[in-house]
Amino acid sequence: MSTLTGDTESRFALDKQDMMVFILVMSLTGVQNAVTEIMPEFTFGPLELGVGGFVFIPIVLVLLFRTYWAALAVPVGEIVFGEILLGEFDGLGAMEGLLLIPVCYYFAAKLLQDPENTTQLAIVVFLAEALEEFFAMFIDIGKVYVGVEKLEAVPGLPESILVLEGVDFLTQMLITGIIFGVIPALYLYPKLHGKIEPLLGMEPFEGERGASMLRDFPFKALVAILVAFPLAFVAEAASEIGGAINVVWEPEFLATYGQEYIVVPIAVSVIVAITVWYRATQSA
Repeated sequence: MSTLTGDTESRFALDKQDMMVFILVMSLTGVQNAVTEIMPEFTFGPLELGVGGFVFIPIVLVLLFRTYWAALAVPVGEIVFGEILLGEFDGLGAMEGLLLIPVCYYFAAKLLQDPENTTQLAIVVFLAEALEEFFAMFIDIGKVYVGVEKLEAVPGLPESILVLEGVDFLTQMLITGIIFGVIPALYLYPKLHGKIEPLLGMEPFEGERGASMLRDFPFKALVAILVAFPLAFVAEAASEIGGAINVVWEPEFLATYGQEYIVVPIAVSVIVAITVWYRATQSA
């Protein structure tokens, strides 16, 4: 049985169990991402409110497995099932999530030291999404300031990129971070912890009762975030500029075949998840 907590095992080691986890997280992330594509957005005055994603699903999975590969599977699932299969792939544009989401989720996951502490759990779930949204916000602000993207004014709000992005950040954290992040994660994580990991041949993270979140602070993961942020900005800015260095594939299947086409990425991701789960549990 593979161990997630052993100091002798590299956090970046990729064995059979890690690969199973990677594909499982990727496919389940793809399911939630595809479903949110068809969810409506609501307008209240100058604000557009919508669900950014059922983030409790990928965040809980990363907290359970606590490896960088599990965190990396989150944006890969969004790219494969939420972009490529929908015909909306922008190579450089996808790099922002590919760089930021894994390091932010992994950093937050390593802060959880007491799995039975609901306060810690709430904080790390909120922090995982908040970090990714925070850096994404400043990337959007930076693109306007360097001139690669124009400011899209919203009626009823000051024509300030700081105000616009700040309001969007707050609404996203309320809807995606708390309503579809912290609240369901507080229920789901205790239900799955210690039950799903052994089925994949891995030992659950036991932690230490009453341990501080600052114990064994993940400095390297924090440095990774600080390195990923400027790289993500450069990639996103280059995506806006376009040119030969970018890889774009946009047949736009939803626009061509209608909303019914959304069943394709959902069905594919579900089939992949069920197949991986069956194979993993049979070999565990």
